[in-house]
Amino acid sequence: MIPPDYTKIHNRFQLNGFHYTRDDLKMVALSFIKEGDQYEQFMGDFLMDWLNPSSTIWIETSGTTSQPKRMKFEKQALINSALLTGDFFKVGVGDRALHCLPANFIAGKMMLIRAMFLGFSLDMVSPTSRPMSNLKKKYQFAAMTPMQAWNSLSRLNQINTLIVGGGAISKPLREALLEVKGKVFETYGMTETLSHIAFRKIDDPIAEFTLLPNFSISQDNRGCMVINAPHLSIENLITNDNVEILNKSKFRLLGRIDNVINSGGVKIQPEQIEMKLSADFPPHFFIGALPNDVLGEELVLALEKNQDFEIKKLVEVVKKHPKIKKLEQPKAIVLYERFHRTFSGKIKRKKTLKIPYVERLDL
Repeated sequence: MIPPDYTKIHNRFQLNGFHYTRDDLKMVALSFIKEGDQYEQFMGDFLMDWLNPSSTIWIETSGTTSQPKRMKFEKQALINSALLTGDFFKVGVGDRALHCLPANFIAGKMMLIRAMFLGFSLDMVSPTSRPMSNLKKKYQFAAMTPMQAWNSLSRLNQINTLIVGGGAISKPLREALLEVKGKVFETYGMTETLSHIAFRKIDDPIAEFTLLPNFSISQDNRGCMVINAPHLSIENLITNDNVEILNKSKFRLLGRIDNVINSGGVKIQPEQIEMKLSADFPPHFFIGALPNDVLGEELVLALEKNQDFEIKKLVEVVKKHPKIKKLEQPKAIVLYERFHRTFSGKIKRKKTLKIPYVERLDL
């Protein structure tokens, strides 16, 4: 099948209940930019970039672990990614979809591209932490961050297929999502791959991701994933994600190489400790490192204050957890008023650890 031309849009596409031609969308984009809320302005900017005659488009990364950078893509590659998602999750013409992600990052941009080229009826709402608080409609497809999914648990039965990405899913959230009637998938992807390349069913007890068709992966000498995707013009994309490759279509995500902590000469992957602790901790915490004169870096557990918890119980959990090895034991729990986050809600670990903590409890 010949893929759609980037200069066309699907004749069944709707935005907030209205059909639009390509020319109509230019007027919508200008209205968003001039009169809309911030999330609508972001959408308007993206629409204007998409609707210009150029066959390429510039997209900015989220800047979770470094400074955001601008990347140039063929528009056809975004369409190819959208078609792959539609085929895999069996969504398409006439399906009602929810757009609740910021359109200045790839996840929000790709929801619009899917709608325009798969023929969705797309409802766009503000990308808040509680996007479904006022919604009563049923949706065939939606994408959310873990925080949005957590705050929308009481309404997720309104969604047939939900994909959750942009951050790790905690054990409490995973267990809560098991009660949802629809299909729920955890996804793995990044700006450089134009959204997700792999998925994991939320009810799958094995912590491994399955690649979507047309993707292949290998490892570099650090053990980090290298991605190839000819349909997206991606060749040997080197990531900083430390993985265990199980076979040609499955892998286990261990954590980011730039999060590795070197404490006394021992290299520790903090995400592995977080996974062990997540069942007993509130959702907003992470394992990080602070300078130490003897060890170089000391392991600490960073915790955001504005959550429901009893600190004494958490101290006991860390000290006595049966799966936490001696070398994985944090030296302290440090409390912060607020974590630094990207606009899309991802925690900026290193930037957070540079601000003064409000309390420290040595373990």
